[in-house]
Amino acid sequence: MLNFEYKNPVKIIFGKETIPQIAKEIPDGKKVLLTYGGGSIKRNGIYGQVKKALENFEVVEFGGIEVNPHYETCLKAVDVIKKEGIDFLLAVGGGSVLDATKFMAAAVYFSGDDPWDILAKGAKIEKAMPLADIITLPATGSEMNGNSVITRAEIPQKLAFSSQLVMPRFSVLDPEVVFSLPGRQVANGVVDAFVHVMEQYLTYPVNSPIQDRFAESILLTLIEEGPKVLRNRSDYDAAANFMWSATMALNGLIAAGVPEDWATHQIGHELTALHGIDHARTLAVVLPGVMNIRRGQKKEKIIQYGQRIWGITEGSDDEIIDAAIAKTEGFFQSFGIPTTLPDYNVTADTISEIVARFKRQGKSIGETKEITPEIVKLILEDRL
Repeated sequence: MLNFEYKNPVKIIFGKETIPQIAKEIPDGKKVLLTYGGGSIKRNGIYGQVKKALENFEVVEFGGIEVNPHYETCLKAVDVIKKEGIDFLLAVGGGSVLDATKFMAAAVYFSGDDPWDILAKGAKIEKAMPLADIITLPATGSEMNGNSVITRAEIPQKLAFSSQLVMPRFSVLDPEVVFSLPGRQVANGVVDAFVHVMEQYLTYPVNSPIQDRFAESILLTLIEEGPKVLRNRSDYDAAANFMWSATMALNGLIAAGVPEDWATHQIGHELTALHGIDHARTLAVVLPGVMNIRRGQKKEKIIQYGQRIWGITEGSDDEIIDAAIAKTEGFFQSFGIPTTLPDYNVTADTISEIVARFKRQGKSIGETKEITPEIVKLILEDRL
């Protein structure tokens, strides 16, 4: 096992009818900026619950945050924060709303010329506003980490940053929010959480049985509970297990002491930036390609994954790997998510553009930093 440091200060408030508890979690006297997306929280009743809970606070609202939140939108919110004298941020929505709110929290105090440097140049974050969230879509795990992904539409480019300073003070996870979700969002959420686990699990062995089995338990739970939620959104127990799986998939626990990949995400971000494809769907396309092209480097873990998750015990190493990849694709497809580039009208021209972008960045990716732009090309061509 590798050396590691692990700290997670996020307070989780989990269960039905827990939204009113935000009133005692936000310090008295705070002026709150309530951030949200396209308005679904007003249709499903969550907005009303939040407003009631905040009736003793001064609240300013900022809605309209996009899926794959835009840098340009975040800067508008930063202007509101400064103008209104906001001193606490409350995100109500899915991972996109929370990611945007984390960036606002950092950007408002950024001392450089351009807050984009936080994303593009890894500029250090010295201070951030306090924030919290009510998660309405299990998927990203953003509710229990300091990660954020932001899209700059004018370029277009989608980049990530991470800081302990933007970890939520608390996160409310009420599984009943799942009841009103469209099937597409449930499907995306299951796949997003699944691939988060795979990025931390499907690398190379470092004798870390606790982390491996924690990761495998999340994968198995998603395989068992995800279809139940898709079939019956009102199944509270399935919704609760799905929601907690998504949180546990990316709160740092299964990453402690093990190598991490994240190539699937970095390649997938480019597909979203260039074509607007749902984040989870880009992951469903790219991951099988990474598994196939990197099968030699990932052999031991792919075989372990095939055996422990899918019960594949017969055949040569290559046959087990082929079967594990097929099972993974089949799982994604069972949620109605296509897994090849032509399914999204993506051609070889896009592959060339993505490869050029990686060349301009001048860095290799993956758990061993061996995935060059040329290997990115092979991974994407595998998905044609």
